[in-house]
Amino acid sequence: MDTEAQPTERDRSSSPSVSEEFSGAQGPEDRSRFALVSRITDWLPGGLISLTVLVCLVFLLLLNAFVVQPFQIPSGSMENGLRIGDRVLVNKLAYRFGAEPRRGDVVVFDGTGYFGNADYIKRVVGVGGDHVVCCDKEGRIEVNGRSVDESTFLYPGDSPSSVSFKVVVPDGTLFVLGDHRSDSSDSRDHLGSPGGGMIPLAEVIGRADWIVWPSAHWTRLQRPGAYVRVPAADGAHG
Repeated sequence: MDTEAQPTERDRSSSPSVSEEFSGAQGPEDRSRFALVSRITDWLPGGLISLTVLVCLVFLLLLNAFVVQPFQIPSGSMENGLRIGDRVLVNKLAYRFGAEPRRGDVVVFDGTGYFGNADYIKRVVGVGGDHVVCCDKEGRIEVNGRSVDESTFLYPGDSPSSVSFKVVVPDGTLFVLGDHRSDSSDSRDHLGSPGGGMIPLAEVIGRADWIVWPSAHWTRLQRPGAYVRVPAADGAHG
């Protein structure tokens, strides 16, 4: 006896056809969208391919303007971590929602009116309210009375600074230095310039988070632990 269930005429007639199942899937809005895309592709030379390229281009422009932006390292002021020709991705959202740069962050900023008419990349050494002094008895930079061991990122053979200084960083600004101190024009060199060598937070473009080119240098830029024990300017642990 054949025990396999066989559909009856009633079973077959009661099952909706494929056309019935999907007949209402495309509503007026879907049809109007399709018609709009069709009109655009008819108008554009190259049709759908050109439209796809245009959409990708707009997406990249928006990404570049508001989210991440690539920058090329123009000098040796941040060696050895960042070398001439390296390309870094700058996170433009890092400080957009209430967060502010922290000591040790590598930031890109607009130096117009402060350093020069260009964008710069430096490491944050002091934030608003900090007392930054160079140097202690061992030649190290002090921040709020705490000596900072910068040996993990300073250029080999460089001292923390060949120039003595003692500054208080105004609120809303940053004191920044290059890692290759003997080859860096930074806050130390502009103490007598407008702004006193300090960079306003409003001029910070973003935080450099990744080296993306060349591929051999691909790495994430981590905030060093050298500043972890530095207390806040008011004496609270920061």
